Amino acid sequence: MRILVVGGGGREHAIVWALKKSEKVRNIYCAPGNAGIAQLAECVPLAVNQFDELVEFAKDAAIDLVFIGPDDPLADGIVDAFEAHQIPVYGPNKAAAEIEGSKIFMKNLLKKYNIPTAKYETFTDYEAASAYLQEQQTPIVIKADGLAAGKGVTVAFTMEEAQQALKEAMLDKVFGDAGNQIVIEEFLEGQEMSILAFVDGETVRAMVPAQDHKPIFDGDKGPNTGGMGTYTPLPHIDQSIIDESIANIIIPTAKAMVSEGRPFRGVLFAGLMITKEGPKTIEFNARMGDPETQVVLPRLETDLVDIVLASLNGRLEQLDITWSDEAAVCVIMASEGYPASYPKGRVIEGLAKAEAQGALVFHAGTAEKDGQFVTSGGRVLGVVGRGRDIAEARARAYDAVGVIHFDGMQSRSDIAAKALV
Repeated sequence: MRILVVGGGGREHAIVWALKKSEKVRNIYCAPGNAGIAQLAECVPLAVNQFDELVEFAKDAAIDLVFIGPDDPLADGIVDAFEAHQIPVYGPNKAAAEIEGSKIFMKNLLKKYNIPTAKYETFTDYEAASAYLQEQQTPIVIKADGLAAGKGVTVAFTMEEAQQALKEAMLDKVFGDAGNQIVIEEFLEGQEMSILAFVDGETVRAMVPAQDHKPIFDGDKGPNTGGMGTYTPLPHIDQSIIDESIANIIIPTAKAMVSEGRPFRGVLFAGLMITKEGPKTIEFNARMGDPETQVVLPRLETDLVDIVLASLNGRLEQLDITWSDEAAVCVIMASEGYPASYPKGRVIEGLAKAEAQGALVFHAGTAEKDGQFVTSGGRVLGVVGRGRDIAEARARAYDAVGVIHFDGMQSRSDIAAKALV
């Protein structure tokens, strides 16, 4: 098979890595890819929003399967574009991808079908939102309705922070049109958990759970990022809670999408909070998470190509999907200044040594210059250690982080520490 992966970050590097292991794969292309992905696939200089050009490339290269990585092109209808030309493509169409593209759509869907989530109100008018906010208690959550590269959510611990977040989103337009509508949401306390699932209509095949670390600094301090690290499994969370989340949230959501005439096919990502009242939904994403993918796929024993083909052919329910018992911990190495502005072009050293130690190093924001890897993004690398348990996997991840260097690099030192308590 000849496969095209659309995207260019750490998630796509992990997807390419997993697909490459299949005996069914002959050639893998990635658009636009990055310097790390270029070691496994042929990178194509096309942006994820160049639908016409991507379709033409798929035709010219006789692509057998397209795998969509990022959220923006899914929300804009990239799957519909490929399907219009009868090119097999894995991911939800535009109507189904709205479960991530609009937080208001998602919240209203959950409310309609009595799926557990935080209490909320939605606003299109700043003055009305501000007045409502003034009557609430903190902490409270402010969410831009649309896609904002994982940064459109503010957990405000004071009313001043909440009003500032509201102003930035609705008046200052720091998230562009994504902030035209706002969700003001009850703050949920508890442990976070991410469950990704292969979904085809009402068929749901959950992956192993993971836990992400969003804030930039140790101890969950500082502004939210796209994710500073993750790990799997979750030994401190009982299996009954995981089963309850799948049964009461993910499966009912898949069925709700079918009932709404928007059947979901692809990877559905549930961001959950385990509260005193049980698991509740924080968010849904319409694709594999980043950096969750970097720890979940290394545990997948079943051929990823087989799973995708089974889903596209309506046979997902019949497929036996197996996972390894090993643990995986991913530590994100980020650029100085991230999640705000950051420099680019800084030389990265020590990658070969980290990989020689057994680490998986997934490139997120890298480029190649004069025969060297250099930084080109905020999140630069996802360094994954694997082991018999979290402690061993974590030690291996941080050992590998310790031999990698670029000027101004930053990473958290407490990834997966919660699982060791």
